[in-house]
Amino acid sequence: MTVISIARAQARRGASPDSPNTRLDRAIERAREALIALQRDDGHWCFEFETDCTISSEYILMMHFVDEIDDVLQEKLARYIRSKQVRDGHGGWPLYQGGALDLSCTVKSYYALKAAGDDPQAPHMRQARDAILARGGAARSNVFTRILLAMFGQVPWRAVPYVPVEIMLFPKWAPFHIDKISYWARSTMVPLLILISRRAQAKNPRGVGVAELFVTPPEQERHYFASHGVVNKLFLVLDRVGRICDPLVPKSLRRRAIRAAEQWFLPRMNGEDGLGGIFPPMVNALEAMDLLGYPKDHPARATCLKALQKLLAFRDDGTAFCQPCLSPVWDTVWAAMALLRAGGGARTQAAMERALEWLAPLQELEVKGDWAINAPDLPPGGWAFQYANPYYPDLDDTAVVVGLLHVAQKGGAEPDRYRTRIERAVQWLLGMQSDNGGFAAFDRNNAYYYINHIPFADHGAMLDPPTEDVSGRVLACLGVLGRAADRPAIRRCVEYLKGTQLADGSFWGRWGTNYIYGTWSVLAGLALVGEDLGQPWIRKAVEWLKSRQHADGGWGETNDSYLDPALRGTNAGVSSPHSTAWAVLGLLAVGEQQSEAVRRGIDWLLAEQREHGRWSHPDYNAPGFPRVFYLKYHGYDAYFPLWALSRYRQLTQAGERGA
Repeated sequence: MTVISIARAQARRGASPDSPNTRLDRAIERAREALIALQRDDGHWCFEFETDCTISSEYILMMHFVDEIDDVLQEKLARYIRSKQVRDGHGGWPLYQGGALDLSCTVKSYYALKAAGDDPQAPHMRQARDAILARGGAARSNVFTRILLAMFGQVPWRAVPYVPVEIMLFPKWAPFHIDKISYWARSTMVPLLILISRRAQAKNPRGVGVAELFVTPPEQERHYFASHGVVNKLFLVLDRVGRICDPLVPKSLRRRAIRAAEQWFLPRMNGEDGLGGIFPPMVNALEAMDLLGYPKDHPARATCLKALQKLLAFRDDGTAFCQPCLSPVWDTVWAAMALLRAGGGARTQAAMERALEWLAPLQELEVKGDWAINAPDLPPGGWAFQYANPYYPDLDDTAVVVGLLHVAQKGGAEPDRYRTRIERAVQWLLGMQSDNGGFAAFDRNNAYYYINHIPFADHGAMLDPPTEDVSGRVLACLGVLGRAADRPAIRRCVEYLKGTQLADGSFWGRWGTNYIYGTWSVLAGLALVGEDLGQPWIRKAVEWLKSRQHADGGWGETNDSYLDPALRGTNAGVSSPHSTAWAVLGLLAVGEQQSEAVRRGIDWLLAEQREHGRWSHPDYNAPGFPRVFYLKYHGYDAYFPLWALSRYRQLTQAGERGA
């Protein structure tokens, strides 16, 4: 239904579109107005996008690496880092609200605070140091942290995996090639190869070190690498062989490889939106250019610094933090989707129109990005997550944007306004389907699982294989369009999802926390493509969602479920707006609007709405990389609950059924 048709349906029920005649209507109106108030003048939304203190710490240390220290900014970042320390507990820094101490995050946070001038003998620094030493010291931190420590001269380079820049010259048939890893790993790794191979040394003008964080002096430490499994042991052997042979590498070959890495990342710098649109590649590129002698006023280097500065978020309390990236397309499409269901007459219609006009031109129609490695004949047609990221559009954003463009114009004055864009995007989506029937976020058939066993990959996030949640989202898009030609692709995807369902009926969530998010995504997709919702495997997913409801009527899920699957769909009884909205939307998708579970979920959302019309909860609600990096989308508590309430009203009052 279009916004106008929703408004007319409300009028036929005897109430004007904006009349707050019921508790539900009033809640929707308040949430709708609150969301519209946050829309920017050009039509888009972009909420804060928060992660743990690793990135803010790395920003401080980056300033020390290149000797461009902004002391005012540094103090704002340091205040933020101090505020996130768990002083009444483990004494360190977690990866998400309420999480356990993460050693690597704590090491970087301590180092950043010391670089910012904090006295190592201050109580909070002593507490953090004691926590680090109690866990084996900084030598036990992860690979990326040890690389940073090596660049600052705090550990020897043998503490870092052997990853020579000559990787850039490997043939495509080699077991390891940059084309075989995910976009985020590829864009992060290429400039990092230069830093590692050249054994970069930070300028570190204030000479700050952290020798006090080691149990064994770094030069004497002999156990920087843990061995796990046969494949990992084999790679460790190859790592040692590579180190022995490294002095034999001709200097001319190394120069050629460095040049190849440089020529790879420079065309992808992406202006002030930055390499890959994400922090790690940007900071590595800046430091690589510094190492290669680019002057500070060189256009590429200066623009890279501006891209990093655009990631900074400043708060009224005098703190600042660095975001991992910006999320305007993702925020805008979901906010618009919520408004589409909320109705509200001319004001909502105007907000929707501005959002659509902002979104549509961001479709990438010219650049064949890295995704074309495995789909060389496919024309581009996707949307990216950020303001601009032409080399790396993603299927998740594209699927939701296409669905929104189609539904928003259906039955309106210009039903074919976006038809050409939609058809181009769907062609791209279908061409990105992996051979197993599923859909990944950025790539096709990126499933070289052995790569996650190399010493460099102790974070286990080198690949971008198909996932349940993205596959469900693409299904939902195809279902909304209802094209007969897409049925074979739909059938293959449904079969993929059947194979990924867990024994209890749930589905894993790669890009949102976690099984509640994954199960909602899948159920919505299955409903929209017309699957028989009475099938036992689908009913099993529905019953699983119901079984996870808390006593208060809400749902919640801890990020610990990525570490321990036994915790899936649980959060010690603590409910959250985003989890509750996802669960309710999943149940509504399969026609459960009259169920007791949905009614109680709606009641919980109504009770938890704040005076400003939105919802609020401290939980981090998505993984960047499961088990090692988590995110808080601040927009999730603004638009998903509104969508759930609005969809419930539509289905219960108009007798509709859908996702």
